[in-house]
Amino acid sequence: MLHYKIINQDSRLPWAVFIHGAGGSIETWKYQTDAYQEHFRVLLLDLRDHGKSQSEGKNENSYTFELISSDILEVLFHLGIQRAVFISLSFGSVLLQDLSMRAPGMVRAAVMAGAIFRGNVPIRLFVAAARLFNVFLPYRMMYSMFSYLLMPKDSHQRSRRIYRLQARKIDPEAYLRWVTLYDEFFRLLTRFWNQQIEFPVMVVMGSDDYVFLKTAREFASKNRRVMIHEIDGAGHICNIDDPKEFNQISLKFLRSSDLLFNVPVEPGSEIKPEY
Repeated sequence: MLHYKIINQDSRLPWAVFIHGAGGSIETWKYQTDAYQEHFRVLLLDLRDHGKSQSEGKNENSYTFELISSDILEVLFHLGIQRAVFISLSFGSVLLQDLSMRAPGMVRAAVMAGAIFRGNVPIRLFVAAARLFNVFLPYRMMYSMFSYLLMPKDSHQRSRRIYRLQARKIDPEAYLRWVTLYDEFFRLLTRFWNQQIEFPVMVVMGSDDYVFLKTAREFASKNRRVMIHEIDGAGHICNIDDPKEFNQISLKFLRSSDLLFNVPVEPGSEIKPEY
C-alpha cells in the first residue's frame, strides 16, 4: 500500500485528498496543510516510487493509469473514504481525471493546480522532447532541465528548488517505469476533455505557466462546472510560488460548495471502481 499521512482526524469534517505530480511527494503540499487542516481531514499520499512509497513498483516493468489509480483507491477504501475533495498538482491532475472516470461519485469537488488538460502543440512538443532526451540524458539532468523550462523566472526559484530536491530521490529504474505512461497519456486527456464534468472544479494556474495555461483556460470556458483562477507571477507549481493566494482561493471555493458538508452516504451507494 502507498505511504500516506493523515492530518486532523476529526470525523465531523470532510476528507481532502492531495495528489502530487510526477517527481513530487507529500512535501509538495507543505504550504497547504496548516490552512487545510482547519476545515478538513487531510490525506496526503506518496505515489508509488515517490517519497516513502519506494517498494510499490519493484516487480513491474511498466505502468498503466489503471495501476496508479488502483494504488490511490486502495488507500481510500482502506480508510473507508467513499467521497472526498481532491487537490491535485500538475501530472496529479491527469491521475485525478483518470480516477474520477474509474470511480464515478468519489470526487465531491476538485482543485487542480498547474493542471494538464489537452494535448495541444506545445504540450505534445514538451512530451516529445521528454521522450527524446530520455534516450541519452540521465534522468536527474532531465528533471533539472525541465524544471527551468516549466519554472524559468527568479520568482519560481523556491518551487524549482523543491521540485528538484524531491525528484532526485526517484530511482532511475522507477523513472523509466513512469515514462511508459506516455502511451496512454493523450488518450486519457482526450476522454476527460470530451466528457461532461459532474463535480465542481477550481483550476488554479500561474500566469507564467507558459506550457499549460492556454488549454486550462479553454477547458474552463467549455465546462459550466469549472472555474479558473490565475495567480499573477506564479509558474507551473503555483501552490508553492504563492501559497497564501492559492490557499485562500481554493479554500473559498471548496467551502462555498454545499456538496462538501453534512452529506451522508446512503446505504447501497458505496463507490466501486469501474475497472
